[in-house]
Formats: sequence, structure tokens, C-alpha cells
Amino acid sequence: MSTSKFIPLFLVISSLIVAISKGQSTVPVVPGLSYTFYSSSCPGLDFIIRDHLWQVFQRDITQAAGLLRLHFHDCFVQGCDGSVLLDGSASGPSEKDAPPNLTLRAEAFKIINDLRALVHRQCGRVVSCADITSLAARESVYLAGGPFYWIPLGRRDGLNFATRNATLANLPPSFFNTTQLLNSFATKNLNVVDLVALSGGHTIGISHCTSFTARLYPTQDPTMDQTFANNLKLTCPTATTNNTTNLDIRTPNIFDNKYYVDLMNRQGLFTSDQDLFTDSRTKNIVTSFAINQTLFFEKFIDGMVKMSQLSVLTGSQGEIRANCSVRNANGVDLLSSVVEVDQEQGRLSQY
Repeated sequence: MSTSKFIPLFLVISSLIVAISKGQSTVPVVPGLSYTFYSSSCPGLDFIIRDHLWQVFQRDITQAAGLLRLHFHDCFVQGCDGSVLLDGSASGPSEKDAPPNLTLRAEAFKIINDLRALVHRQCGRVVSCADITSLAARESVYLAGGPFYWIPLGRRDGLNFATRNATLANLPPSFFNTTQLLNSFATKNLNVVDLVALSGGHTIGISHCTSFTARLYPTQDPTMDQTFANNLKLTCPTATTNNTTNLDIRTPNIFDNKYYVDLMNRQGLFTSDQDLFTDSRTKNIVTSFAINQTLFFEKFIDGMVKMSQLSVLTGSQGEIRANCSVRNANGVDLLSSVVEVDQEQGRLSQY
């Protein structure tokens, strides 16, 4: 991997020393969560996750975007309870089988389960899959060049996944305009600044053509830059082409503020992106983030901390899954057998 697209480890360590003193949001903490929740039961949690993801991203930095998206899709549907991780059964499809989640990366689910195995091996089954997913998103942002931030922990895993209709109703699609986005975010108690800041997650990642070709065919969206549109048509020659392209054309694998520069140049990929610069309620916020990355990072942190606390389960609610993709069987502790299977398959990295 080119070092221009990934932060060297010595820079991660040195910058983390500075970041730790700045990364705590002023957003109120939901009862039941705490910034020190695992200080006794799993004091090495942050470093277990960071070390493993560092190794993953050395091989493929694009996985950072997949983990960040997984966290969004978990929290926006039924709250941050790890429900998106659950597999379906013979009785019906799971949340991950709903149309908006079909393009979630299979590797992202595997990484979460690998992290779960590592954490449980080191600390016992005390950390939920929901917390691991939240921390993996945080580390993905940071290791891709974005800000470090602390998040409150103590989430429990949900016992059920959302229905297909609930998933569709809660995940705003790429064709939403700003009014629709604001209404969607308002149902989560997220405001207009949160909307614009969290949309900045599109500074990393990719999209399938079918998520935006309605802006190209049969008639081109007039808010789209012509050269940008012409290049997209090379990747997506028809409305049904299933190729992929980067969400941010400037620095697609670096978490920075260039997404907002894209919008100012009419190079936003989705309607939900570009309309943020078209709509008067959000245009000035886009501009401020485009010219001030520090401001964007501050507001992104606040938005992420708010989002990561949506409808969380705490205390005795839910469970702590032994395997992130399945519910515990009748409350039986499955940890030992799960770890043995992981070891047999050689999927546990040494920490």
C-alpha cells in the first residue's frame, strides 16, 4: 500500500498522544453508557481493536469505509444494538438481507467477528458486538486520517433484527433531497449540522452505479458538473451497469474534508450529497467545512457520538453475543466453543 494513502504507525502513535486530550465530545452521555465502562474488565480494548485494524488496513485501506458504513446502518435502524450483524434463519430474512444492506461489505462482517474473537479471548465475553462495531468505526475514521474521538461504551446486543420494511423506512436512500434527509435525521434527534457533518463520512468509500445513474440517464442532473458526469458515464455506460466508483474523487481513501470541496464543485455523487450544497439551509455549512477541516472534524465527532448512542440497550437489556452473527442459544455461554472454532480455522490473529 502506498504510504501516501495510509498513515505510518509511528505517526499514528505520536498523533494519538495529542488527539486523546482533544477527542472527548461535550455531547451528553446516555444513562447506562460510560467513557470508562471497560477500564477494569477489558482495559486493553482500544488497543486490541486498533492493532488488528492496523494490520487489516495495511492490506486494504478501503475496508475502513466498509466498517464505518456498517456502524451507520446499525445505528439508524433500531438503534446501535448490533442487529445488522445477525444472520437470517429458515423462518425469514435478516436485517442484512434488506435491500439497503445488500451492498454492505461481507469483509466488514468478518472483521467484526474476528475482532469479537480477539477481544473475548483477551477479556472474556464482556464486550458486546455493538460496542465492537462502534469502536471499529471510530478506529476506521482515525486510521484513515480522520480525528480520534472517545465514545461512551456499555451497549448490549439486541435480541432481534429489524424487518425489511423497518430497515427501508430508517435508512435514507441516495436519491433523498435535503428536506427528506432533514426529516429522516430529525426522527433520530439529529440536527442540520449533524446531517451535513455525518454526510462527510462519504469522504471515503465507494458506490455502485445503480445508486446514482438516475442522475445521468435518461437526462443528466443539471446540478452535476459536465466533466464529472462524462467520467461517470465511462464507468457506468448504462443505467443498469453495476460497476463501482469512489464517493470522493479527490482523496477517496483519506478521511478529510475534500468531500465538501467536491460538493462546491458540483461533483457530489448522490442527490443526497449534492443537494446539501444546493439547499440554502445547508449550503453555508458545507462551505464552512470545505474551508475549515478542523471545524468539520469537531462537528463530525459530535454527530458520531450522538448517533452512536441511538436507542442503545444497557444494563440487563439484550445480551452479549458469543458470536456476532447469531443470538446466544437460550442464554448458554457459547464463548468457549466459539473460540475453539475460531482457533481451528486459524482466524485469530495474535495480539
